[in-house]
Amino acid sequence: KKLLAAALVASTLLMTGCGQLSIGYVDILKVRDTPQMKTLIEEGHQKLTELSEQAEKEFEGKSGDELTKSQEDFQRRALGIQQAYDTQLKHKLDTVLAEVSEAKNLDAVLESSEDMPVIIKGGVDLTDEVVQKLQ
Repeated sequence: KKLLAAALVASTLLMTGCGQLSIGYVDILKVRDTPQMKTLIEEGHQKLTELSEQAEKEFEGKSGDELTKSQEDFQRRALGIQQAYDTQLKHKLDTVLAEVSEAKNLDAVLESSEDMPVIIKGGVDLTDEVVQKLQ
C-alpha cells in the first residue's frame, strides 16, 4: 500500500514536469529504535497496560449487556490511547523529517527499509541524520 502510494507520488511529480526530482528516504525501523521514539512507544504501552489492568477489575462480576458495554468502553479507550501516541510519534517524525529534508532541498521523502526497499538506486538516505536528531 505504501509502496503504491510512493510510486504514485513519484510518477505524478515526474509527469507534471518538475524536472530533476530530489528524493530522500528513511528507514523507519531504525528511526523507531531511537531513544525519543522508544520512550513514546513505551509510554503508550504502559498506558495500555494500566488500562487493561483497570478493565480486568471493572469486568469482574459483570455479565451480559453490562459486560459487553464495559468491554466496548475499554476498546474505545484503548483505541483512543493508541491513536494519541501514534499521532505523537507521527508528529515528532514529521517535524524532524521536514527539518532534514528542507536542509537538503529534497522534493519528497519515502519510507524504506532493508526488508522492503522502496528506493533501489539513487535517493538520499536520511536515516542517520534523523536518528541523530532523535537521540
